Amino acid sequence: MDSYVKLASLSQGRDKIFRTTQYACILLNCLIHKHGSNKELAAKLKHLESNLSSGRKLFRLGNTVDAVQTARRNVQISDPVLRFCLTAISLSRALYYICDNILWSGAVGLGDIDKEKWSKRCNHYYFFSLVVSLGRDVYEVVQLMKEEVLVQKRQESKSINNLENNRAQREFDWIARIKSKAFLVLLFQIVGNNPPVLLDIVKNLCDLTLPLDKMGICKTNSGVVGFCGLLSSILSILALMHPALKLKA
Repeated sequence: MDSYVKLASLSQGRDKIFRTTQYACILLNCLIHKHGSNKELAAKLKHLESNLSSGRKLFRLGNTVDAVQTARRNVQISDPVLRFCLTAISLSRALYYICDNILWSGAVGLGDIDKEKWSKRCNHYYFFSLVVSLGRDVYEVVQLMKEEVLVQKRQESKSINNLENNRAQREFDWIARIKSKAFLVLLFQIVGNNPPVLLDIVKNLCDLTLPLDKMGICKTNSGVVGFCGLLSSILSILALMHPALKLKA
């Protein structure tokens, strides 16, 4: 109960709770339509999902400023790859929030906007941020694999020092070994032993299905969208409740 209260006290936490409920409604609605039962409940779930979506848009008002500030902080990161990825993610999110705010203003009657055009832009920025996020995940995995290979290399070198192999030869032997036998094993080991990386990869892959479906690049159905959105939301809540599961910059 204390964890829920703490989560609900955060604006990001409330958004994730709304998001989880929203996609749960989408998934349940799909299951109800599939079995052709209880159309009244399906209509209520559709109405609730629409209200939750509008509520989340209201919560996101002002998030553009926070995203820009985050981008300014990320520019100071020493690692050039992380600096590029995290800055690009923050800036694309800032643009996404601008488009989202415009859509909200049109939905509440504050202006006459082209909903289709701004929705398309919104999905493009969201898609870009997710692609870069996955690129960052790949970079994290590569760095972890390099560290593990170096550890294994040091351990192995202790047993083959008496062979007087030069450094270049030992490097070649290890690259060949990783490529031929141990790459996939090492990959699964690294990802499995690092929950923040695994959680972030799964969350980003789930989220990626949402803009892909809306942009028509990879059309699915409301059941897939609901399930992926629900799983992504639950993983996001876990990361908020347990900071150790959140991928660090």
